[in-house]
Amino acid sequence: MQLPSQIIDNHGRPINYLRLAVTDRCNLRCFYCMPEEGIKYLPKKHLLSYEEMERLVRLLASMGVNKIRLTGGEPFLRKDLINFMQTIRNIEGINELNITTNGVLTEQYIPAMVKMGISSVNLSLDTLDKERFLKITRRNEFDKVMRCLDALIESGIKTKINMVVMAGQNTEDIVPLAELTRTHAIGVRYIEEMPFNGEGQRTKQLAWNHQQILATLKAAYPTIERVKTAPHATSVNYQVPEHQGSLGIIAAFSRTFCGSCNRIRMTAQGTLKTCLYDQGVLDVKQLMRAGATDQALAVALLGAFNQRAKDGYEAEQKRKNQLPVSESMSTIGG
Repeated sequence: MQLPSQIIDNHGRPINYLRLAVTDRCNLRCFYCMPEEGIKYLPKKHLLSYEEMERLVRLLASMGVNKIRLTGGEPFLRKDLINFMQTIRNIEGINELNITTNGVLTEQYIPAMVKMGISSVNLSLDTLDKERFLKITRRNEFDKVMRCLDALIESGIKTKINMVVMAGQNTEDIVPLAELTRTHAIGVRYIEEMPFNGEGQRTKQLAWNHQQILATLKAAYPTIERVKTAPHATSVNYQVPEHQGSLGIIAAFSRTFCGSCNRIRMTAQGTLKTCLYDQGVLDVKQLMRAGATDQALAVALLGAFNQRAKDGYEAEQKRKNQLPVSESMSTIGG
């Protein structure tokens, strides 16, 4: 079988972006991501090895995937991650290597990331208030995260802050976080809360959706302007004229961007997800460990891409027994 130079799914959407979870472990306990207790982390042997992940990336790169984002859990909890990052950075066809981190362990690795030419770092930060940080994350790590943010800005690495907006928790932080873009060339992305917390949706209706977030920003910055958004972007982006940085809103629960989705996910356990809201569509780890050749693996992957859900709502409807979304984001890959 001739492998394609560019993967196109059954809805005509190109797939060129892999979000690769390197671990299911995390050193925070953010309530919107996981319960405080009860998360059962898998033994290392049940996770993809670095060698297996490298093999997968090389195969996908040969089929047109050129952008990788490493996620977790918290990626830097995985031993020797920097060496693995350098390996991925060197794979032919991979033009972008990015990482999403909570910043607790990250600062020490910033020089190495600069040296390897990492494309960007997304820092998860839901508040600039130390007490609210403790309440949200259930861990007293605010100072480390803020030092990491300062170091990222100083390093010149393209940096975005990811804030999950939650009613009654941190909506008062929307504008203070936006103020960071006044003097710093960073992006702040506001994300609708999703039910991937290990327990399920906290409320029947989303109290703070993308429209309410935008209304808050417009009230604070009447001159805010919508700017051109890159193809396949999940965020709708804005600029306050006098600010150096940018603002973006990701309708992750409303799912307004599915029509141009170019991304797939691989969980740390080796399960392919062609949509955030599906339950996993292919056990790649099992195929690899059963001795599948690259050709057989590619055929299986292409078969999954050819049965991709049209959007997050269809993916959710197709879940076994139509069970509601309730898994922890740490087991999915952020």
